[in-house]
Amino acid sequence: MAILDGGTTTQPSSEHQQLLALVNNMADGFMAVDALGKITLSNSGALALLNTNVLNGKQLLSVVDIIDKNGYPIDIQKLILTSTSGFTNRDWQLRYKDNTSINIQLNVSPVRLGFGQEDKGGYVILMRDITVEKRLEEERDEFVSVAGHELRTPVAIAEGSISNARLIAERDKASDPVKHSLSVAHEQVLFLSSLINDLAMLSRADSEKAAQSVETFAPGELVGSLVHDYTPQATQKKLTLQQNLGDGLQLITTNRLYVHEILQNFITNALKYTEKGGITISASPETNGVVFSVTDTGIGIGQNEHTKLFTKFFRSEDWRVRQITGTGLGLYVSAKLAKLLGANIEMESELNKGSTFHLHVPNMVKDPTV
Repeated sequence: MAILDGGTTTQPSSEHQQLLALVNNMADGFMAVDALGKITLSNSGALALLNTNVLNGKQLLSVVDIIDKNGYPIDIQKLILTSTSGFTNRDWQLRYKDNTSINIQLNVSPVRLGFGQEDKGGYVILMRDITVEKRLEEERDEFVSVAGHELRTPVAIAEGSISNARLIAERDKASDPVKHSLSVAHEQVLFLSSLINDLAMLSRADSEKAAQSVETFAPGELVGSLVHDYTPQATQKKLTLQQNLGDGLQLITTNRLYVHEILQNFITNALKYTEKGGITISASPETNGVVFSVTDTGIGIGQNEHTKLFTKFFRSEDWRVRQITGTGLGLYVSAKLAKLLGANIEMESELNKGSTFHLHVPNMVKDPTV
């Protein structure tokens, strides 16, 4: 016998028995919830995770107590019932009656009654205990942070020493093999320094504390400072570097450091992969926010690689890219930082015709003039 819809007892069909067997063999906790928040189907994984013997027929909110990382309660039933496309979250905790809690991954997907029908048939909820995973992530981040901090000083000393050795080699007219060796060593030390910086920023991005350092600033001032900082590099490559500020720009409140880091990644990539022409850094107002853009006249990105750009350690197969050292972390870190800001990154690029990266940054306050 099977219990469905909170109390109707029926003899399950063969297909239904197969469904029940499949659901009960899932490692994750499974619950099906109707449009009113009542649990209509669950598996043994959900019973074990929620530490109860009965779920079917109960209201979701009465058996699932979700809190955020700061201990504040989450009205999970309201969030689920108002969701139109479903969601995934790895930052909440499941709290038990004795006030202990575990970290969970929660996946929610709406169920449609049929093709073209707007009414929801309910929701499917998957829950998984990720307490151990979270602890390992924290230990990893701590290691990266400590290692990066400890490596900065010796790498900086090595870079300075090799730079001095290169100057001495030039002055004393050392042999070409010696100059070449020093040049390669210097390039690799700079690569290592860049990797350490990227890992440190990635560690900060994973900590997800963007809101703790929010400030109000002028977008034009940020763009101007970036143009000032990167003009020497652009001039060295005989490239133009200019700014373009839209009318009506107002102050914006967000994490300035993260916005700066994202734009810096866009600019350094543009400088790396642009051999002639120039780069333009722009800022324009949009509804409750600002869109920053970095446009270059560089080698561009093939259409087949657009979807891979923001993945960890990805580097283009283009031979021109392979000739330039890089960590493959810059855009991945940028995407993570953008997510913390509630921002959105868009990219337009065509091979051999340049690229434009847009960063849509929302205000963290409603009125940017306050």
